[in-house]
Amino acid sequence: MATLLRSRGLDLSEPMIFGIGSGLFFFYMPLIKMGGMPLTAYRDAPRTIIKHISKRLGIRFESHRYKSPAQGKVALDAFLAKGMSVGIQVNVFWLPYFPPEMRFQYNGHNMVAYGRQGNDYLISDPVTDHPVTCDNDSLQRARFAKGAFAPKGLIYYPVQVPTNPDIKPAVIDAINYTAKRMLDIPMPFFGVRGIRWLAKLMERWPRRHGEKKAAAMVGNVVRMQEEIGTGGAGFRFMYAAFLQEAGELLNNDKLKQASSMLSDAGDRWREFALQGAMLCQGRNSGADAYLGLAEIMRDCADREEKVYQLMREAVS
Repeated sequence: MATLLRSRGLDLSEPMIFGIGSGLFFFYMPLIKMGGMPLTAYRDAPRTIIKHISKRLGIRFESHRYKSPAQGKVALDAFLAKGMSVGIQVNVFWLPYFPPEMRFQYNGHNMVAYGRQGNDYLISDPVTDHPVTCDNDSLQRARFAKGAFAPKGLIYYPVQVPTNPDIKPAVIDAINYTAKRMLDIPMPFFGVRGIRWLAKLMERWPRRHGEKKAAAMVGNVVRMQEEIGTGGAGFRFMYAAFLQEAGELLNNDKLKQASSMLSDAGDRWREFALQGAMLCQGRNSGADAYLGLAEIMRDCADREEKVYQLMREAVS
């Protein structure tokens, strides 16, 4: 999103875009499966983030989906021939520049296509720190993969971008919204309640599912935290960077304090990921290992709860 907007004259940092889009979230949905595993998400869906950014900054986007790969290719080539960079949604399994250990059936990945070189497409992908290329066949498979959240060749791009939007009201509204969702949704799947609920369930996994499947489920939680997106620790570090920027923009020390607290929570999420990876590798096993992971997760929930309460207080 930052790349697409910057190319149209609106230069905002990636953390600022993520924060204004109310990207930070948490939910655990055992009834929704991805790759055979319950869905764990540490951020909101990309289309929802785009919706919030558009509303708060006065940006208008257009998006298109296509019935066939052939139609999708013609449309993408036409946009690129005009010199337009566009956002596209893909399945990461088919992207050849992804490391093999990171490839799995996940349809919710977003990136920017900005040109062509022969049979290759020029791609700006948030998982890499440099531009990459993707051959036509691989990109077609990635854009038209089947399954949950199937991309259907999605292309999107801004068509109306204000040159000097009022950022402060957008930041305040976004902070209030994120705090409300992380604290106030009464169902156990979402926000801080969702983190605590997952911790409670995780303690039971080896007894309920057996060690092998339980370890795979932990691995999936860790993978969704560390490998899906650019934020690290489930985007907690990125949102902390947003809070730091917001604190400076609004001259608000409480937001800067919340930023530091959320970074500390991110460190604990990273510790959870490390311990979870050790469990998956067989270096740490048994019921006590799952109890330890659950305790770290509860600590993350306690820390985040204080962050969101302080955020709400800071902008009230």
